[in-house]
This record gives sequence, structure tokens and C-alpha cells, in this order.
Amino acid sequence: MTALADALRAADAVADAFLVGKHVPGLAYGVIVDGELVHSRGIGTIRVGEDAPPDADSVFRIASMTKSFTAATVISLRDEGRLALDDPIARYVPELAELRGPTRDSPVITIRHLLTMASGLATDDPWGDRQQGLDLAAFSDLLRGDLTFAWTPGTRFEYSNLGYGILGRLITNVAGAEYREVVRQRLLDPLGMRATTYLQSEVPADRLAHGYVWRDDAFVEEPMDPYGALASMGGVFTSIRDLARWIGFFTDAYPPRDGREQGPLSRASRREMQQAAAAWGPSVTMPNLDVEPEIVAGGYGFGLFVEDHIRWGRIVGHSGGYPGFGSNMRWQPASGLGVAVVANHRYAPSSPLARDLMASLLAAGAVPARRMRPSTALIRGREAIERLMAAWDDGLAASIFAMNVDLDEPLDRRRAELERIRAAHAALHPDPDLPEQSETPLHAEWWLADDHGGRVRVEILLSPEGPPRVQTFRVTSVPAPSESLRASAAALVAAINGRHPAMPTNLDIGPDVDRPALDRIIGIVAARHAPLTLGPATAGDGTSTTTWRLRGNGVELDLALTLDADGERLTAARIAQRPPISPSHGD
Repeated sequence: MTALADALRAADAVADAFLVGKHVPGLAYGVIVDGELVHSRGIGTIRVGEDAPPDADSVFRIASMTKSFTAATVISLRDEGRLALDDPIARYVPELAELRGPTRDSPVITIRHLLTMASGLATDDPWGDRQQGLDLAAFSDLLRGDLTFAWTPGTRFEYSNLGYGILGRLITNVAGAEYREVVRQRLLDPLGMRATTYLQSEVPADRLAHGYVWRDDAFVEEPMDPYGALASMGGVFTSIRDLARWIGFFTDAYPPRDGREQGPLSRASRREMQQAAAAWGPSVTMPNLDVEPEIVAGGYGFGLFVEDHIRWGRIVGHSGGYPGFGSNMRWQPASGLGVAVVANHRYAPSSPLARDLMASLLAAGAVPARRMRPSTALIRGREAIERLMAAWDDGLAASIFAMNVDLDEPLDRRRAELERIRAAHAALHPDPDLPEQSETPLHAEWWLADDHGGRVRVEILLSPEGPPRVQTFRVTSVPAPSESLRASAAALVAAINGRHPAMPTNLDIGPDVDRPALDRIIGIVAARHAPLTLGPATAGDGTSTTTWRLRGNGVELDLALTLDADGERLTAARIAQRPPISPSHGD
């Protein structure tokens, strides 16, 4: 537990630094591991003017995080066969019978469109945040009127509070009971979320956080909208302790397994909610010029945002912002690590704080993520391939290769290629300098090294038949670099790490090499990544050209050099940063 305790102390320091200079009356956050609230903290007050510090049982309104409860309730009705996600929404909400998309060829709006924010209805923050208490009859009138579309349904992600208000009406009509009662019966009671409610009157006064806005150098209390027609998009009140249960409800869906089902939704349905359906383009953030960019892609699932981070892998969650409140919850399915933040200021910056807390905890590595595990068939296939590489056997080849392998490249040619590799490298053994990579449990790429600086890259992919066979088999020989190539590479790395980074003057460079351009590149590489070490050779013929892996602090680059026919003069040099590889997390 020491590693986790240290990580939690570091996360608390992140929160303290983040809150400096920010006008937030009170804030609470929690760290969840495998559904257990392992750490919680409160800062400030839940009622300005009172000594009322927040804790894990203080109740805040969580605004749009409510959408995950609404979506889960819809999925529970789907699982019972009471609706289908591709049903027209007007079948269950008759006020929408005359609703048409913006173009004549627009599809009928379905339940799935609304769940995934793909209905095309115009985004409605902050208008929607003021519709929480809309009268039910007035909501019916709104739905019967004209609604504005930003996009044709099914073509783009467009965040819609109104869409989730419509899903609340769907739940009421299908279940035959008021929306909030359906959510309580199907989700809150089974999960033991006793602090969670849609009604302010059900929250004990001493535990209720009041909402505020900073105005004219003072906190002004914001009125609390009552329960109404759009409660299904933002009406939940809850605590950090209950949010830990809710986050654990979703992380428990991973990994897929044969064990007994627990909870009001099947694990398969909970995983389904956490898959991106309506996607958006990747975002690239450059925090500073001397650090790597943060790259995030993703989309909206069922009531949840699903983000794929180049460094952290998949992160799932939702934010919430209302007059008087700001909140965020997020978790990493591969580790079961989650964070929840609630605060009582209008659109409080809970999302960036939750992001920073999560990043701090993930960087500490105190809660390891599940790695992608090779299937048993892949392990056996790899063992068979290595035996085949050591000594070809027709019977073994016939037993492991799928039918396409001989058609793609005749087996006699493959056998001859392996014989050439054995002659060039002699004995091969696993290469500790280049880790194995897998894209799926049925795919592997690994390296074997000889005793002289050469290596062989091997890649296999198994087929979908049963039992699976090897459908892809690739081998690439990388001979040991010549002394001239090694010396040139070492000189360049020394120059990058030197006091005055520039192309070494003692290198014999051909007329086609742009020395000023290389000087600039070396300077940039040195400023951002030095010191670097010269790693293994990963490509080339070893005589005229070789590519090496350069390694620095959390970064890898490729250095490619080419010599002339005499193997003495440098005719080309290239340094390129390798794209970051998202972690190979298991489900």
C-alpha cells in the first residue's frame, strides 16, 4: 500500500496547487480502486459563511453526470425487451410524431441517436442548464413545436441536453412510472446509493451543498432549480461515496469473464455503454514547447464520454456543470482506477482537476493496468514459429500455417528465406532491447538477436478459424551495422549530447547532404530530448544503410544513416521522432 499512499499524497498536492487563486467555496474528491473509495478529501465549505467542510457524504448536484443514470435506465428497458435502440423515438414519445430532420433525406430520429448525441439537435449549453425545472406540460408543448437542428441525424456528434430530456420522457412512458422513481427502482436501490436523489427535499440539510457564483468579489448563492421535465439530463444530487459505487459499477464490467453476474445491468451492457459511438476528431494539446503533445481521440457512448489517450489508453467518464455546481467523474477500465470531483461553484473547474488528479495517479503507477494477454493459441503459434525458424520441418509448417500462407508466398521460398537468415545470424535468442508488441491477443511482433549486433523481426497473426492458425508470417533480417556506420551514428549521438549540438565536422559528408538543415535538426533534438543513447539497429542492410533506435527520457527516435558505395562517405542522414504508442491494455 506504500506506493498507493505515496501516490495519493502526491495527488493531494496536485489538488492544492490547482486550486490556488480559484474562487471555489467548497470541493470534495475521491479516488476509487476496483469500486472501493480508498481516499477522499474535502476543501472549503458547502455553505458560505458556515464552518461546514465537505466530506465524502456531502451531497452536491452533479448536473450532466446524470446522463449516465438516464442511459443506464434506457439500456435496462432495452435488455428487458421493452424497446429497441433503433426504434423511432416518436413511437414512445408521441409529441414528436411530426418531428422531421433538417433535410428531406434525414433519417427518422431513433433512441440510439439520442443516447449517443447523434440526433443532430442543436447543442444547448447554457440554455439547457436553465430548463431543469421545466413543467411537464410545457415540455410537451416544446416537443410538439419546431426544434432546431445543427446536423442531419446520425452524421455528427452534437451535445444535446434536450435529447436527454426526451429520453427521460421515454423512460416514464415505457416504464409506466415517473422517471425519477424508475431510476431509483432500477439503479439506485440495487446499488445501495442511498444518498442519491433527484429531490432537494430528500437531502438532509446539514449534508446539502449550496451552489454559488463569484460576483463582485463575493460569493452569491444561486437558486436551486426544482425537479422538472429535464431532470433526466442534469437533476441528480449525490455524494462522493455514492459516486464511488457508481464508478465501481462500470469498472466491474471489466475484464470480460465467466463469473456470476452482479448488479442491475449485465456486464456486457455496462461495457456496451463504455464504447464510443458518435466520434469526434482527435485533439492535440501542447502544454509546453519542451514536452510531448497530449493527443486524445474518442466519442460519446451511452451517457458517457469515451476518450482514448495516447499515453493513458482509454478513459471513460462524464462532466457536469450547472449554475452553482461543477463536477466530473472518470475512470480507466484497464486498471479499475477512478476519480470523482464535485464542487459548489457555477461551472467549477472540476474536469481539469479530475484530469490532473487522474494523470498524477496513473503516472505514479500505483494501480497497474491490465496488459493485453496473448491467447493460448498465440503462445503456441509463436513457439512453433521459433522452432520452424531454428530448423524447418514440412510437417510442422503444414500444421501451423493457414491455407493462405502458401498461396501468398510459396513455402519453399519461405524455407529458403529462413535458411538465409540462419546463415546470416547463426544462433538467435530473445532480444531484451526491443519489447514484444501486440495489437490483439491473436497478434504478436517480437525481435530475436544474434551475438554480433544483428537481429530479426518476427510478426504473426492468427486466423479466425477454429483452431486458429498462422495467417500472417513475416520475418525481417537486420544485419549488424558496419564499423563505419556505427562510428557515424556514435558521432552524431555524441554531437546531440554535446555542449554545442551540430553536425560533427569530422564526418565525411557527401554534397547532397544539407548540413545547415541537419544542424537545425540536431539542435532541436538536443534541446527537446538530450541526453540520448544509441539503441539497437532496427532496419537496413548493415553495409550501406542502418536505422537505429535512439532513446531519451520517455521518448524514442529513429536515426537513419546511408553511406556511399565505398562505405565511407555519409550520403544521407535522417532523425525522426517515433510516434507514441498507446498502451496495449487488456479489457
